[in-house]
Amino acid sequence: MTSKLIPVTILTGFLGSGKTTLLNHILKTEHGHRIAVIENEFGEAGIDNELLVQDRDEQIVEMNNGCICCTVRGDLIRILGELATKRSAGKLIFDRVVIETTGLADPAPVAQTFFVDEDIGMHYLLDSIVTLVDTVHAPQQLDEHHEAQEQVGFADRIVLTKTDLSSQDAVDALMIRLKQMNPRAPMLQAHKGKIELDQILDLRGFNLNAILEIEPDFLTDVEHEHDDDVTSFVFRESRPLDLVRLEEFLGAMVQVYGPNLMRYKGILNIQGQDRRIVFQGVHMLMGVDFAGVWQEGEVRESRMVFIGRGMPKDVLLDGLHQSVAAEVRAH
Repeated sequence: MTSKLIPVTILTGFLGSGKTTLLNHILKTEHGHRIAVIENEFGEAGIDNELLVQDRDEQIVEMNNGCICCTVRGDLIRILGELATKRSAGKLIFDRVVIETTGLADPAPVAQTFFVDEDIGMHYLLDSIVTLVDTVHAPQQLDEHHEAQEQVGFADRIVLTKTDLSSQDAVDALMIRLKQMNPRAPMLQAHKGKIELDQILDLRGFNLNAILEIEPDFLTDVEHEHDDDVTSFVFRESRPLDLVRLEEFLGAMVQVYGPNLMRYKGILNIQGQDRRIVFQGVHMLMGVDFAGVWQEGEVRESRMVFIGRGMPKDVLLDGLHQSVAAEVRAH
């Protein structure tokens, strides 16, 4: 079933981070991908001269490179449904979807659409959240705007833009800061606004069936300290966990602190299971799934990363340690 779903990439980033440049590239370049790009406004990407077919009522435009551009007027579910219907009927051909959020938007509500709407879940798979970060203006934006921090916290991949306009020291300092805020998102640099699409598509960052590798590589010797609201921490435990105890604890935490828990994700070593358990959540939505079998001789270790605002780190760590299987804790 998963292989038949349409993968969706959420593209976010603060004002001026380069989303329009990337969208122009997708909509105008012969890159070989058939992508439906969902934008907030047509004019923003400047595609007027590229239109082939336009339905003014539904605001779905087919481009001459095989891509499709759509507008959202406050109803993402409707436009996704229309795209799926037209695709099933053979009226539109596309293989994946890229959704652009506004520069001042928290990407969480868009991401949650794919979990809470049953019809959308029947057709689409949320592949990843990709956040563009303007290296020139990001330090100030992160200081002054919570939305900029939210976008970094939710990212499955971070793309640094305008690096050619910044000094290497400034880029390095920004990367350290971003890694502290979100240690689970790999970072790459766009060169003069250009990104290879394979670097942002099919990441499976949000796919519960993917085998996650969480290696935060925290940088402890930090020269520049920042009082960011969005923080992160990692939990590691080599002893097997009790899945029931863990779910009960995390369920209680989510009920109280869910709005502050932006992303939480990890691989679990569960008592009595020979397979990895993949665990992840967004705010109040939480789920687990099976992944690959632990290999013979492989070190079995639970690794979880939590990213959020004002998180009760000590309470979470204590509860996680208490979720170690009882017979293991007794020894």
